[in-house]
Amino acid sequence: MIGEYNTDRPHIILKEYGRNVQKLIEYIRNVPSKEKRTELSYTLIELIKQLTPTIKEQGDDPQRLWDDLYIIADFNLDVNNPFPVPERDILFKKPDRMEYPQSDVRFKHYGKNIEKLVKEALKLEDPQERQEAIIYLGKLMKTFYGNWNKETLDDSVILKDIQLMSGGALKMTIDKVREDNLFEKLYKERKKARPQGNGDNHQRRQQGGGGGHRPFNKNKGNNFRRRRDG
Repeated sequence: MIGEYNTDRPHIILKEYGRNVQKLIEYIRNVPSKEKRTELSYTLIELIKQLTPTIKEQGDDPQRLWDDLYIIADFNLDVNNPFPVPERDILFKKPDRMEYPQSDVRFKHYGKNIEKLVKEALKLEDPQERQEAIIYLGKLMKTFYGNWNKETLDDSVILKDIQLMSGGALKMTIDKVREDNLFEKLYKERKKARPQGNGDNHQRRQQGGGGGHRPFNKNKGNNFRRRRDG
């Protein structure tokens, strides 16, 4: 007996159901009685549910199974379908192409959201709140830049970029930024543990020293952050 090669077999229309289901549909399609074809189709639907584990994972959707029967039968299946008979054009219609949102980001190393925060900061009328917004922006920008670049970004560059994005409306002297270390990163990288011994005192000095950084005014400085989170 000569074996049957896959290259000589008909193309499998829906591979997730396999060749045997396709053969059964071909058999059902050629049954003379419509009532018998309908009965066999119902039985095949139940058989597919048992043989195809992915059907259970995707949830019970009997209409999709009936649509698949018509697809495998090349829409040549005359049975009493409990659902509307699918149309070939609708099932194989390509979805409309989604337009990808295009927006020019001037400073890609900071991200688009920084520019949005600058616009929010420009809405602040209180001078003190604007200063606190500049400080918070500086911290974010240094943090975001450090996430993608190993080198440290100078505070003067950050301050200049804030002025450019705000059209010169958000200003602060570089001396004030450097004096109080206002643009310090929002979080610090963990340092590798030093060996136990004489270096412990030096390590404690490093961890305990906070420099001359002055924290935000918690009562006023959170206004800009609440606007951002809201």
